Amino acid sequence: MAGLENISLTLSLAGISLSIIFPVIAFVIRQQKAQKETKATSKSSVKKRSAIDIMAIGLVIISIAFMTLTLISRGVQTGHGPFSNMYEFALAFAWGVVIASLIARWRYKTSSIMNVALIIALLLLIFARVQYSRPASLVPALQQSTLLSAHVASAVVAYGTLTIGFIAALLYLIQNRRKSSWLPDLEQLDTISYHSVAISFPFLTLLIILGALWADIAWGKYWSWDPKETASLVTWLIYAAYMHVRILRGWRGTRAGILLIIGFAAVLLTFFGNYVFSGLHAYK
Repeated sequence: MAGLENISLTLSLAGISLSIIFPVIAFVIRQQKAQKETKATSKSSVKKRSAIDIMAIGLVIISIAFMTLTLISRGVQTGHGPFSNMYEFALAFAWGVVIASLIARWRYKTSSIMNVALIIALLLLIFARVQYSRPASLVPALQQSTLLSAHVASAVVAYGTLTIGFIAALLYLIQNRRKSSWLPDLEQLDTISYHSVAISFPFLTLLIILGALWADIAWGKYWSWDPKETASLVTWLIYAAYMHVRILRGWRGTRAGILLIIGFAAVLLTFFGNYVFSGLHAYK
């Protein structure tokens, strides 16, 4: 099974890499199309662009299949979900990002969000490859497999969807400054950001609740102000503040976008906190 895991991870990396390259090719064709004068050439370029777009989507779907196979293979070998070390966390995070980006592309009919999300997913997969660790038994604190599976599943949904919100906020700031024709309009980017947080915030809340239940079982306390626990609480507070100012104060646009970028920085700090903080969550 270890061989299958390695092969499927390698194919996932290859598929995501090609999925990033293809939109670049489509963009170049689109720019060339704009410089052409004849109608026949314009139609030909559109057909090429459409074919490349379809191939890119196909590669993303295939990559998701291989990433899923990697997680399943790992689970069969270890007998538990992807929550014992940073290699498994990164695989699950990348999987969630790609799934969320594909849903966003289908829902909002724009590929720009997914193109950036694929870069983030690729970086996570590369990180996972570098951090590879052999399958091993769970440490005593992680023996609550069912509870931790739900905990990590909540994290995958929350972090994957928050990544989409972050990208939309980042593109909003770029679009607001440069007015790029290849990006969605400002209203759509603002809407995508809000919808992403509205979907992910309940899962972020569930993530903390399940983590507290697990902590009580593993360490005898619901909350011990462990550095990673504190970082997750700060992350939750930032997104709670965003929901508050968005709904009750009407914050939109640049101010809301900056707050979401800060929130995603907190997500990354929480996720990679094992390399920054010591404490009960120091699993690598």
